[in-house]
Amino acid sequence: MALDRAVKDKIHFKRDVEQEHAAREWIESITGEKFPTEDYEEALHDGIVLCKLMNKLKPGSVPKIHTQGGPIKLRENIGLFQTAARAYGVDASEVFQAVDCFDKHNIQQVTLCIFALNRAAQKNNFNGPKLNYHTKLPVYD
Repeated sequence: MALDRAVKDKIHFKRDVEQEHAAREWIESITGEKFPTEDYEEALHDGIVLCKLMNKLKPGSVPKIHTQGGPIKLRENIGLFQTAARAYGVDASEVFQAVDCFDKHNIQQVTLCIFALNRAAQKNNFNGPKLNYHTKLPVYD
């Protein structure tokens, strides 16, 4: 149990709130919809927002988005998003695992996938907003 907790703590501390904020703003600007909740992990966990984003980037890339139903139906959204993102040009190594999103195991990996999706959108000549985020470089004395 202690090891499991240590791993979860390490993943939690890897999160970059500013990066998440930038990803959220980019998604909202493309979809034209606000996140359904202020909780970033919760808003993304069922894949609905991600599928809507994918359909704005490439219309019809997610043919059916499950907006209700049990966990199995909602979890399907994540698989649909993953397939569409890879087809759009996101490298398979940058696509998160379903548990990272649905079970909220590693939301940072989901965020990194969103950034990879932004890069793919630019390569695909997407005319909409670009994800703007500049990392802060450490200051050395």
